[in-house]
Amino acid sequence: MADAEVVAGTTGVAPAGGGGLRRLLVSIGIANAALYALYIGVLQVLLPLQVEGIDKAHKVAMLGLVSGVAAGVAAVFNPLGGALSDRTRSRFGRRVPWLLGGAAAVIFALAALGQAGNVLMVVIGWCLVQAVANLYQAALTAVVPDRVPEPRRGTASAVVGVAMSVGAVAGVGLAGRFSDHLAAGYLALGALLAVSAIIFVTVAADPAPTLPSSGGARRGATSWLASFTSALRHPDFAWVFAGRAAMILGYFLVAGFELYILTDYVSLPAGIRPATGVTILAAVSTGCSVLAAAAAGPLSDRLNRRKPFVIASAAISGAAMSLPILSPTFTTMLVFAATAGLAFGSYLAVDTALVTLVLPRREDAARDMGVLNVANAGPQVVAPFLAALIIGHLGGYPALFIGGGISALAGAVAILPVRSVR
Repeated sequence: MADAEVVAGTTGVAPAGGGGLRRLLVSIGIANAALYALYIGVLQVLLPLQVEGIDKAHKVAMLGLVSGVAAGVAAVFNPLGGALSDRTRSRFGRRVPWLLGGAAAVIFALAALGQAGNVLMVVIGWCLVQAVANLYQAALTAVVPDRVPEPRRGTASAVVGVAMSVGAVAGVGLAGRFSDHLAAGYLALGALLAVSAIIFVTVAADPAPTLPSSGGARRGATSWLASFTSALRHPDFAWVFAGRAAMILGYFLVAGFELYILTDYVSLPAGIRPATGVTILAAVSTGCSVLAAAAAGPLSDRLNRRKPFVIASAAISGAAMSLPILSPTFTTMLVFAATAGLAFGSYLAVDTALVTLVLPRREDAARDMGVLNVANAGPQVVAPFLAALIIGHLGGYPALFIGGGISALAGAVAILPVRSVR
């Protein structure tokens, strides 16, 4: 696609010179990979190990508490960060101050988290990380609707999906190397994010450095707060929101407790530690996810179809949850990781494109993408508490997989009523 197709915000300004779209996509990929390396490396390795070291006897309930409270903070700060970046005036563009400032703040927050010696301080530290990381994420997420033309959204979403998958396994692998030095592991992940932010703003400079004058910036506080829910009054946006929430809930019911699943439920081969097992599963899942995302995104562009990919991916992900119930072995977990990776990779590649196509107003892209990201963060609030309840009182790990499967299948059903996108 010609570089002139890269649209900046609502101004229609295209970057000069050759390779603008390619540079943008590469830099988006690097930034998203680093962000998800941080999220998944912390959630699946560093945070569970830190909590286990503080209170091993109550690790499931404590991890649920830490993850759930912090996810609630994320659910607030993502749309707030989006709305603020939409209205930021800067010679460097709307998004750059939040990308650089957010990345710097993340490093300090991770340093504090690494020094936490009790559960309360871990809660405070992880909440602080989630707050500033979601300010950063809101600005980054808005780049696709800001600057990628609609016919290339599937390809851009594939890049994001592949980057998220690669970042996840890289984060787990990097975090695993610091399993005995958690504070250093937190700082390593923060440094990775900061470097990626610098690369992004250097390689893909915003071609629309200022926000056009708008009366919306002078609205009263009540009107401004009410605007956050305006997108949900559009039926297609609301259905996509519901589908994303259900799919993410199903994913995090299991993913957030994978280290404990390998510790307490699955029989591991001799010589494989649970942290090593998580890394192996992440590598398998990521390899399959990358293949699926790389194929599904461009294919959805070519066919001009989004819904069938999203529905099938969510349904397959839900069905895959039955495998560890039938056979709680590491071999079965490898099959589960491969199947779920294929499904989730395809889902991430195409659902992101679907999201950008149901946004009500491009002027409020970051805010509305932030609202949509509540469908990512909100289930992460519920998932740890629900998972701890299921594991402790409603049937243990088999019931956890059943709950995850039902939720993912609900995510597939929720996309059926969407009308404006095929």
